[in-house]
Amino acid sequence: MNQPAAIPQEKLGKHPKGLYVLFFTEMWERFGYYLMVGILFLYLNDTLRGGWGYNNAEANGIVGTFIALVYLTPFLGGLLADRLLGYINSIFIGGTLMAAGYLLLAMQHNLILMFTALFLVIIGNGFFKPNISTLLGNIYNREDLKPMKDSAFNIFYMGINIGALICNFAAAILRNKYGWRAAFGAAGGGLILGLISLAIFVKHVKYADVKKPAQPGDMTVGAILRIVFLPALIAGALGWFIPGNIFGSDANDAFMFACIPIIIFYISMIKKAGASEDKQSIKALLVIFGMSIIFWVIYNQNSTSLTIWANSYTERSAPAALEKPADKVYLLQTITNKPIQDSQPALDEYFRPVIVDGREVNEISVDPYLKNLPKDQWPADGETLKVFNPELFQSVNPACIVIFTVPLVALFGWLRRRKKEPTTPGKIAWGLLISGLSSLVMVFAVMGTDIYHNKVSSWWLIGSYAVFTIGEICISPLGLSLVSKLAPQRFTALLMGGWFLATAIGGKLAGILAGYWDSFVDKKVFFLITFIAAVVATLVMITLLKWLNRVVKERTGSA
Repeated sequence: MNQPAAIPQEKLGKHPKGLYVLFFTEMWERFGYYLMVGILFLYLNDTLRGGWGYNNAEANGIVGTFIALVYLTPFLGGLLADRLLGYINSIFIGGTLMAAGYLLLAMQHNLILMFTALFLVIIGNGFFKPNISTLLGNIYNREDLKPMKDSAFNIFYMGINIGALICNFAAAILRNKYGWRAAFGAAGGGLILGLISLAIFVKHVKYADVKKPAQPGDMTVGAILRIVFLPALIAGALGWFIPGNIFGSDANDAFMFACIPIIIFYISMIKKAGASEDKQSIKALLVIFGMSIIFWVIYNQNSTSLTIWANSYTERSAPAALEKPADKVYLLQTITNKPIQDSQPALDEYFRPVIVDGREVNEISVDPYLKNLPKDQWPADGETLKVFNPELFQSVNPACIVIFTVPLVALFGWLRRRKKEPTTPGKIAWGLLISGLSSLVMVFAVMGTDIYHNKVSSWWLIGSYAVFTIGEICISPLGLSLVSKLAPQRFTALLMGGWFLATAIGGKLAGILAGYWDSFVDKKVFFLITFIAAVVATLVMITLLKWLNRVVKERTGSA
């Protein structure tokens, strides 16, 4: 085991400087990621402003697969950091790969470059994401800091969401003024800033970068690659080639089948854990991972179905006062009732240009915003309509997190002093239910008007995001904290990868579900599915709550 660096002399019982170093690094990393993923569907779906012209199902399939793989690779990244690379090295490797991916997207409009860029981001996130969270958890393993671990992860989570809040404004301004490539370039620039700040202040976190040697009975990295990833590749190939489709497409089937050996590996960790206490901790984490999949399905509608909702169904027109200096208000998109000639050809299902009479042709249509806007509200010939960019709505959720986190943490503190605070598993159960209620808000949004002929007030979408945020604060940062608390020490980053595996499966299922968006004539049924799933997951958590509380208490001394 490598020797840790000396622990900086800081005030006992106070949050150490390392928290704020990681806060700033993660803020800029999430700025880049959420900027890119916030406009990815729009870029793939766009036929008017230099995008790729994929239909809703195709674009959702690509976005869902991307999100799934982004959160699947932490399984391997966590393992390599645990055993070989260390956490800080892994963060720098991952951040560099992700920055390269974003900058590649900023280069010329080329399909091969685009998929290469997405691949770099996927691999880079695998090295970055689990290990920065593990590093933070290690800092708070010090005895005087352990009681502050939950609040540290809440502060850390605010950093994530400050980055996610400001990035969509940068995306809107840059793509309105300069185009898609400028927006993607900003994502790369933000991540580079985060890496520079970490390099400058790395001394404040270096002492927590302690690799954990393999214990007797642990599988080597080579064995895991052979026993887990080789079967995953074989299972993925089987899913691709089986006749018909179970999850809607060959790619979806391949991903879901490939997850099966990895899930089996995590279950097998119970047997390999050794001590009974370790076995119970892993069992509890696997239950929470399983239930959290439903949460991540709802969460990732943000980048799929709710982006469609914002783009096509939501009233986004700007106040007249903002329309006057429109050339100066870069947050506003220009809508015309004439098709905008696009230099990019339409693509067939195999990603080849569509050829008609020996030449490439464009898929031309009016802007999606006009398709359910009453004709008397369309701009007249020679005039334009100014509307807010749809990606701006994706800033509602992180803005609410920044606004709601302090009051909610204060509420939990007030309840704690009165010995009425919900346990961590109890908070997660509440979070599942509240996230489901956000889908119920969208059910009422659909019922409020004829969405095929009229726009829907933006307040429905804003309200849905606000409700979801309360659930998210109860689940996402506490999930990271709970892994750090419950995981046997030598499995910490690996089980952090398990949390992200659940995120990956949820992201993929979100893309699969959103791929059927156009098949749902009655859109409220779409949102009812996620609401009912969240209620079922909540009931499962409530049934197991007594056992989960006991495991957490035995492991940590408090629930």
